Amino acid sequence: MPGENGRMQRRYPMERKASIDQTILSPGTVSINVKGAFIVDEQPSRPPTPSDGDDGAQHDTEIRLPNHEAVVSHVALDIGGSLAKLVYFSHEPDSKDLGGRLHFLKFETDRIDQCLDFVKGLQDEFRRQNGSRSGKMSIMATGGGAYKLYDDMKRILGVEVLREDEMDCLIIGLDFFIREIPREVFTYSDDDPMHFEAPRADIYPYLLVNIGSGVSMIKVSGQRQFERIGGTSLGGGTLWGLLSLLTGARTFDDMLKMAEAGDNAAVDMLVGDIYGADYNKIGLKSTAIASSFGKVFKMKRQGENQAEDHGGLSQDNREEDNDASSSQPQFRKEDISRSLLYAVSNNIGQIAYLQSEKHNLERIYFGGSFIRGHRQTIQTLSYAINFWSKGEKKAYFLRHEGYLGSVGAFLKRQPKNWGRRNSFEEYPRERPTITHREVE
Repeated sequence: MPGENGRMQRRYPMERKASIDQTILSPGTVSINVKGAFIVDEQPSRPPTPSDGDDGAQHDTEIRLPNHEAVVSHVALDIGGSLAKLVYFSHEPDSKDLGGRLHFLKFETDRIDQCLDFVKGLQDEFRRQNGSRSGKMSIMATGGGAYKLYDDMKRILGVEVLREDEMDCLIIGLDFFIREIPREVFTYSDDDPMHFEAPRADIYPYLLVNIGSGVSMIKVSGQRQFERIGGTSLGGGTLWGLLSLLTGARTFDDMLKMAEAGDNAAVDMLVGDIYGADYNKIGLKSTAIASSFGKVFKMKRQGENQAEDHGGLSQDNREEDNDASSSQPQFRKEDISRSLLYAVSNNIGQIAYLQSEKHNLERIYFGGSFIRGHRQTIQTLSYAINFWSKGEKKAYFLRHEGYLGSVGAFLKRQPKNWGRRNSFEEYPRERPTITHREVE
């Protein structure tokens, strides 16, 4: 039937009306029906919002929840040092079908105003679809920005902001993806670049390597049993910062595109450059990197020697400056990008292996927005784990690797034993739980 502004409102059976009303009054307590959930392998849809034009977000692959009927009156934000990740649910637009979709969006944290503008649009759409009695949509927030930007979010959005612990949310989100979503978790090999793992219930123990601006490594022994056992400051922020200085690239995706077109052998010193062939005795191929950026100094020194042979750069030879500088080696931005991507990824992979060996963990999951489904990054991390463990350990990746924290915050207040495989135990809540349908 028509609602406010002439928009069509979703019809709900009368027997569900009381439950829906209670859900609206107590946001964050509805159980999400994940039965039959699947990843939508098509261009992400964009539910109507008041904003026109570019919303400043990167829209990632959605998850269809064909059996979820209840109103969801909250969204979740994971605000990190570089990116803000948003997760929200919407029913299918202009459709009478049951169910809806989980949407996944990324914004640059430096442009958090665009993210909050988008959330304000979701608030307006929520009121239009659910009527004037719907109240306000609440915000679940995690990450450092949930604290740093807390007052700004409350002021701009005019709603309650529920802050959730970052590590809790990361584990909840990862457990959900491993246990509930088909074709989400995969391993990499040259022969099978995306080998999907079936959802499983028996998942502990494992190591989570979360790569954002920095890197955290978390040992997970069971539900709500985890500890941060290590990490490194050399993460996505390192790559982003150095490449912006060295190449002038403005976005992380631009840097990844340059890396795809690069040849690290132009700047890295390889085993073959030293031995002229493979070093079979210790298992190193000629293409293995012996020294990241190892050729740069040597090539620059050769260029400087050539310049000196042309008379140097003394005051009396300024006119020959251009000729001398032309002999300096020119390093392509693409080659620099690929070399630095390998350097950061190899370092993370080796530290992850050492932590897994120390704590006797065979399964290593890599998450965080650094990866972004980028083939070279995944290949490097997977190779590092396979090489150092001699094939005894596996590196696992996710299609929604950057959204572990935001999904965890979105799900944090679910009822006990929900989901097909009881994704996590009941967490403390401030409000009573309303369960519309327990999922098998």
